[in-house]
Amino acid sequence: MSEAIAAFSREVSSRLEDITVWAAAGGLTAAANALADAVAAGGVIQAFGTGHSEAFAMEIAGRAGGLIPTSKIALRDLVLHGSRHVAVLDSLEGSILEREDGVAEELFGLQPVDPRDIFIIASNSGVNASVVGLALLAKERGHTVIAVTSLAHTAAVESKHPCGMRLSEIADIVMDNRAPFGDTTLEISGGGGVGAVSSITGAYIAQLLTIETVQFLVRAGKEPPIYVSANTPGGDEHNNALVASYAGRLRREA
Repeated sequence: MSEAIAAFSREVSSRLEDITVWAAAGGLTAAANALADAVAAGGVIQAFGTGHSEAFAMEIAGRAGGLIPTSKIALRDLVLHGSRHVAVLDSLEGSILEREDGVAEELFGLQPVDPRDIFIIASNSGVNASVVGLALLAKERGHTVIAVTSLAHTAAVESKHPCGMRLSEIADIVMDNRAPFGDTTLEISGGGGVGAVSSITGAYIAQLLTIETVQFLVRAGKEPPIYVSANTPGGDEHNNALVASYAGRLRREA
């Protein structure tokens, strides 16, 4: 094994251990309690992330071992459910659309959002207009907003939203994904870096959060509505029966 691989392993392990210690000390309590309360009240967890942070939303919404009342908001909804031309998807790869002012209003209006819903928004930088704008709209409409972001990165950059605020300054609850500024952990000769960690730490936080939310529901005497793998006997039947109780409220398109 090369030294670079060993070094990256140490970078990842140390961050996961730091998150574990934080979680064990009650770091997840506020967020998990808020999510459990929303689910118990009939709400749906609305998950949003752009770029690589969409992976976080995918960890929250619609996977085996996760909660069924979860919905994934994505920029492609502007095409799939809105009036934008499919050519706009080319902008996704260039990170143009996520920075566009006004996208949040259009995107929010396309979602099947209920007053009981809660939002969890992931963004490593926490400054792009779509992310900040969606958080602002959710707050204005009375929803609790949970943020997963890099506190190191967001503190070093300016907001790209006209309000001048970062996601961490809007959210009711903020969780640090422990990624460094720029996300990468290993410098390379000639400049630049490799070994990005935000997707790894974000996925870990998402799973810990799901576990804790389920525990809150169990302790409250509620039966957690959990997905089982569709690739197991009876999986589809189990999932479909529970999904039916949220008809028209869940969105999971690729």
